[in-house]
Amino acid sequence: MKVLEHHFPFLPERLIRLGDLAYNLWFSWHSKAVDLFKEMDQPLWERTGRNPVRMLHEVDAGRIEELAGEKAYVRKYDAVIRAMDHYLTDKKTWFNIRHEAFPGPVAYFSMEFGVHESLPIYSGGLGILAGDHLKSASDLGIPLVGVGLLYRESYFTQQISLSGHQQSHYVYNNFSNLPVRAVMGKNGDQLTIHVVTDGKQIAAKLWQAQIGRVPLYLLDTDLPENSNGDRKITERLYVGDRDMRLLQEILLGIGGVRALDAIGIAPSVWHMNEGHCSFLIVERIRRLVESGMPFDQAVEEIRKTTVFTTHTPIPAGNEMFETARIESAFRPCWEKLGIDRDRFMRLGQSRKDPDPHAFNMTILALYHSREANAVSRLHGTVSRHMWQHVFPDRSAEEVPIRAITNGVHTRTWMAGPMKDLLDRYLGPDWRHQITETAIWEKVGRIPDKVLWETHQTLKKALLEEVRCRLVRERDRNGESGDALREAEAILNPEFLTLGFARRFAQYKRGAMLFRDRERLKHLLTGSDRPVQILFAGKAHPADQPGKALIREIYQESRNPEFQNRIVFVENYDITLARHLVSGVDVWLNTPRRPLEASGTSGMKVAANGGINLSVLDGWWREAYQEDNGWAIGEDRDYYNEWEQDETDSQSLYNLLEHAVIPLYYTRNGEGIPEGWVKRMKASMTAVIPVFNTHRMLMEYVESMYLPKPSGK
Repeated sequence: MKVLEHHFPFLPERLIRLGDLAYNLWFSWHSKAVDLFKEMDQPLWERTGRNPVRMLHEVDAGRIEELAGEKAYVRKYDAVIRAMDHYLTDKKTWFNIRHEAFPGPVAYFSMEFGVHESLPIYSGGLGILAGDHLKSASDLGIPLVGVGLLYRESYFTQQISLSGHQQSHYVYNNFSNLPVRAVMGKNGDQLTIHVVTDGKQIAAKLWQAQIGRVPLYLLDTDLPENSNGDRKITERLYVGDRDMRLLQEILLGIGGVRALDAIGIAPSVWHMNEGHCSFLIVERIRRLVESGMPFDQAVEEIRKTTVFTTHTPIPAGNEMFETARIESAFRPCWEKLGIDRDRFMRLGQSRKDPDPHAFNMTILALYHSREANAVSRLHGTVSRHMWQHVFPDRSAEEVPIRAITNGVHTRTWMAGPMKDLLDRYLGPDWRHQITETAIWEKVGRIPDKVLWETHQTLKKALLEEVRCRLVRERDRNGESGDALREAEAILNPEFLTLGFARRFAQYKRGAMLFRDRERLKHLLTGSDRPVQILFAGKAHPADQPGKALIREIYQESRNPEFQNRIVFVENYDITLARHLVSGVDVWLNTPRRPLEASGTSGMKVAANGGINLSVLDGWWREAYQEDNGWAIGEDRDYYNEWEQDETDSQSLYNLLEHAVIPLYYTRNGEGIPEGWVKRMKASMTAVIPVFNTHRMLMEYVESMYLPKPSGK
């Protein structure tokens, strides 16, 4: 199957392959590739949202001709193209060496993919993890394809009003400016598949993004042959309308299976990243039944090749639909499956005390997967107890949900200056030895002064980005010249800087620091040991309590008591995240344990030498050691939320006052905080080789993707 080639007619022959580079998101984790586009026109690079496809459409043709004549630029271009070609054709990958006989590709389904800001089809952590999953699959040579939806509008852009209210604005995606290409059929037209639901046929076009070696196939219903309502199925991610959400998940699951079939891809493993994808099970059973296989046998057959990852330890966070709505959408389906309505509904209902009015997508996935996993060890324990009712003949400990702790794609989230530093002291091969503990023990050899100066460089870049954003926000809100000048100079790179950035859901306790305002004021405004805190994050547009949290924190940031000590930065996205995780001194994470399934932002911070100050939940419970960060609260369950909040907040204040702040401000004769730098090195050494998606993918391959021996 081919994709429609896009050409940039003004590109000179000497630089013609800039087009290939722009359409392969391999560039996004190779800084020298990014530099090729930045050097064309850095202001344009920023204005286009760091999107090389759009940039090549808008850059001045004369500038490209000029670069084609610059020997230094051409040398860099040749080196990048050679590196990309070698990467894409190299057969000596981890997977090819270890698992040469693997029977076929893995199909990885997800509602969102956060690969790069130039492809805005993500909202947060689930999508960023999915993007990192694809990148590590590419690096390791794992035969994998992604399947998702291509949204006409990016997840909302957040603006904060002068009173602190979150305002949601949606940006239209012009697909001709995105790094996606149409998948073409044999007749020369864009490949289209169809899904039937509610007695009507819905058409979807297919697009492909390329992430290194891994193709990502995306479905789009914005076709003239669809009704206006059906054209909007792929308009926006995570719509609140339940009927539209159901249609999205039908399209993703059933349409995704049909898309791979139309392309000619026959997966040997089907991986569902969260329950949104679970209707792929129904479609695959239907195909086997229509080929002549009895229903029960078809269920067993698809279970052999299906795996599932659950991310949500909150019952309300697991997708459910009313059975009446499922009946309307799937009435013809159970007849084709040879079963009745009640049997169909039981596919998504607990066998013990089923809710007759609810169809649960997570239960559908758990019943029909050979393997299922949670995303940290603690989350595994929570999930086994949470879903024990689905397996009433087993104890909680025997519930078949293993734990594979999440990771991050290190080369994506480590800043360029830190990569350069590691090249000097670890050698460039560290990029290919991410999971090797021995290579990271060499971090101890880096001189304290050199590591500290690199960190300070990244911190200054973060503060400059924050200032620019604050100036734009205040100017848009019509604030005074004095307020704009204040924003231009706000924050001090010499001050201890904490970062708190994540989705504003109540369980993440974004306002916990303010539980004792007087004590917080004392900690932040100490004249000899000042502290500043950066907040960022979005609340779902329908989440009123989450938006209220944002308003509370924003208003505190403008309170004269906390002036220049607390800053809320609007529109948390990949670009801002990249600055935050590389520039803060301390990453603060305060979820109500055990509701943080894993979390990954703190892993990105550690990759850049930052230090975590977090509740012992999710991944941090596994990573925490006494010398590599700080643990808020206790490693136990609490009697009630008040006790937990009180215990955790007091622990946080005490850690800041007696451990974190003193360590940061204890300096040697050269002004270097030796104890702090020692902890930075311990954080990097302990976290980087373990909490990465290379290790994570290796675990998925060897415990979930590989065929199980007969009888296992």
